Amino acid sequence: MKTNQILAILLAVVLFSACKNDSKEKENTKTENTVSADFNKMLDNYYQEGLKLNPLNATFSGDTRYNDSFPNFLSDEYVFELKNYYTNYKEEVSKFKDEDLSETEKMSKDIILWECNINLETLTFKNDTYFPINQMWSVNLVMGQLASGSSAQPFKTVEDYNNWLKRLDGYVVWLNSAESRMKEGMAAGYVLPKSLIVKVVPQLKAMTEPILDQNLFYSPAKNFPTSFSEEDKKQLTEAYTKMVSEKIIPAYQSLHDFMAGKYLKAGRTTTGIADTPNGEEYYKHQIKLYTTTEMTADEIHQLGLSEVARISSEMEKVKNQIGFKGDLKAFFNSVRTNKELMPYTEPQQIIDHFYAIYETMKPKLEILFDKKPKTPFEVKQTEKFRENSASAEYNPGSLDGTRPGIFYVPIPNASEYNVYSDESLFLHEAIPGHHYQISLTQENEELPMFRKTLFYSGYGEGWALYSESLGKELGLYTDPYQYFGMLGAEMHRAVRLVVDTGMHSKGWTREQAIQYCLENEAEPEAGIISEIERYMANPGQALAYKIGQLKILELRHKAEKELGDKFKIGEFHNQVLETGCVPLELLENKIDKWISDSKKS
Repeated sequence: MKTNQILAILLAVVLFSACKNDSKEKENTKTENTVSADFNKMLDNYYQEGLKLNPLNATFSGDTRYNDSFPNFLSDEYVFELKNYYTNYKEEVSKFKDEDLSETEKMSKDIILWECNINLETLTFKNDTYFPINQMWSVNLVMGQLASGSSAQPFKTVEDYNNWLKRLDGYVVWLNSAESRMKEGMAAGYVLPKSLIVKVVPQLKAMTEPILDQNLFYSPAKNFPTSFSEEDKKQLTEAYTKMVSEKIIPAYQSLHDFMAGKYLKAGRTTTGIADTPNGEEYYKHQIKLYTTTEMTADEIHQLGLSEVARISSEMEKVKNQIGFKGDLKAFFNSVRTNKELMPYTEPQQIIDHFYAIYETMKPKLEILFDKKPKTPFEVKQTEKFRENSASAEYNPGSLDGTRPGIFYVPIPNASEYNVYSDESLFLHEAIPGHHYQISLTQENEELPMFRKTLFYSGYGEGWALYSESLGKELGLYTDPYQYFGMLGAEMHRAVRLVVDTGMHSKGWTREQAIQYCLENEAEPEAGIISEIERYMANPGQALAYKIGQLKILELRHKAEKELGDKFKIGEFHNQVLETGCVPLELLENKIDKWISDSKKS
């Protein structure tokens, strides 16, 4: 055979092989694209169906499609529907093989499985049904925020105003159901402690105000847009008058009378959730729900005691630096009552003070963070109707960024407002805490929609507390009182590990928990009482902060040690924030992979 013939044959073989491989690659790519498309369609369905099930979540994310809807979360039919939702999607997501998914898709799969499992576990308990109302966390307080007209529910068009009226119809059904469910709970041994009931009663009473101009739920009718016609204003005024007078006030009055009467009489004198049916198992579930770990109550309690001892030692150093003569407990009292740390007389001065903190840290933010959110940010005073029982908090902006993230500050009395912990508070609730963490998640176009609105306390609150530790790097804590404030805030979260597990797992009373806090932190007694009652209302939630912070600090130290000169703080923060809220185990897996990949590069 001639050489040119041999070459021609070889070339044909090569071309055939190449065509075959190319065809195979195209087929694989087509399969991968199909799997990816099917997977992402499933993720979108999960998100969309979730919004229908909880339309309040849609409203807070800026999705207006369900602004007229309020399902009866307490009905058997709703619980059945919710159970089917999680069961079906657990089965659906399990059909996709890890090897067919990208890294982001695998993370989404793991998150949905975690979500479905933990929520199905929640539904095995009766607590959400029989404890629909408390002084701190319940739906009625959220509806009060929306009713003010200055929160997520829009009041810009006639349709907006009518949507709220329709939503209130559903809400009245829920209020009536809440009373019925609490009566069932009383019979089954589920009843709130008396100390919490007495805090709920005045909240309910405030909503029975008969003078419409002073009733919170009438607020939208006092603030019509100028674009509304006189006819629209007249029609809506009549509708809101009827809604508030004939439906809202009677429903609240009935609920108030029940809780102030029979329910209060039946209220528990015990403190912890273990004193309710299946309470010990429920607390184990709550620990897992909020910390996203498998830690036990005993492990957390011992960790808390260890952290309290460590932080106390740091506090002693600050006390000595300031030159205070006396023990640490006396120093706490001195800080609590120091009039020099209460320099303001008007709420606006306190709001301006927080904006000044932001201006101080702006230059350093450029160094520590490669990415910063586009969503605007505001500081506001907490609404009066809930201010006395509220803590400082962050409310996320809308997904499209048109509604700003808001840092709410309770200021019941400006002249008694102590500023000693304001720098750490701003870092936690605002920047770079919850505002960066939540806004960057919502703005990340690579994440599926369902991950943009997830919130795991272990990660979310852990990040916020970790943010407090960045104060010196951000040019803050130059005042020893402010540094002490940071230590105080960290101590506050360490103490939570002790008292939350103490009350719900070790038989501590409310009074024991209050006394432990008074002895170990500088919070005012009224604030401590409010906090302890908060932990009573939602067992386990308070554990998330310290557990999450310690995990993120552990991962940072690990990355610094293993990467050496390759470690970049901005990139580490990118890695932590870019995935959005995830269970801590999944975050640790991601950072470990980043460290490994960075070593190779």
